[in-house]
Amino acid sequence: MLKKRIIVCLDVKDGRTTKGVKFKNNIDIGDPVEMAAEYYRQGVDELVFYDIMASARGRGPILDLIARVASQVFIPFCVGGGIGTLEDIRSTILAGAEKVSLNSQAVKHPELIKEGARVFGNQCIVLGMDAAKDESMPSGYRVYINGGRVATDLDALEWAKKAVELGAGEIVLNSIDADGTRNGYELNLTGMISRNVEVPVIASGGGGTVQHLADVLTEGKADAALIASMVHSGDYTVGGIKADLAKLNIPVRM
Repeated sequence: MLKKRIIVCLDVKDGRTTKGVKFKNNIDIGDPVEMAAEYYRQGVDELVFYDIMASARGRGPILDLIARVASQVFIPFCVGGGIGTLEDIRSTILAGAEKVSLNSQAVKHPELIKEGARVFGNQCIVLGMDAAKDESMPSGYRVYINGGRVATDLDALEWAKKAVELGAGEIVLNSIDADGTRNGYELNLTGMISRNVEVPVIASGGGGTVQHLADVLTEGKADAALIASMVHSGDYTVGGIKADLAKLNIPVRM
């Protein structure tokens, strides 16, 4: 059986790790380089670095900071935020990322997924998707961009399928409704996307307890769970979470 991955997310704003609830009221919680090193020591499977202001401010990735974070971790490292061209993808990978997450820029320029996958391989191209409940959409969920600030006309399920068709090798699926609440992942959304695409789906938004992770990895059919507040708060360690999941018979890399 394939092992389930535990992934820590660092949301970065102005060079510092930040955390908010439903994309609002962000507070500074530390240095991303030090935090990356600590989570690597704790045994995290992968690390995701999101520059949450890059697209909104119309700038590219902060390559020097990405390189400093990459120097601390020897696991898959995914970077998102402001990656809008093939050159941005190339420079981000050269700075130390194994994967790039395309979110707002993928919506604005879907051909970037296709071109990125052609040049760098599907395994390098991750679709980052921020979705929220909207009963007017066919799937019941609408896609948002620019850090959850701007609504699009895209239906979450249709966009996930289209992105995979274009060449995305993985989807990080973030529920805006659950983000930062620590009340549990959006199981309905995650399960719907997971059942309808042939690539790994990483659940994001709402992890607060080990049971929440267990639920999304089983009932939600997610291949991996992305966590932030749980470990940033110091309430949990990555090793502790994995040990508890193993006790629940969920296969994880110890």
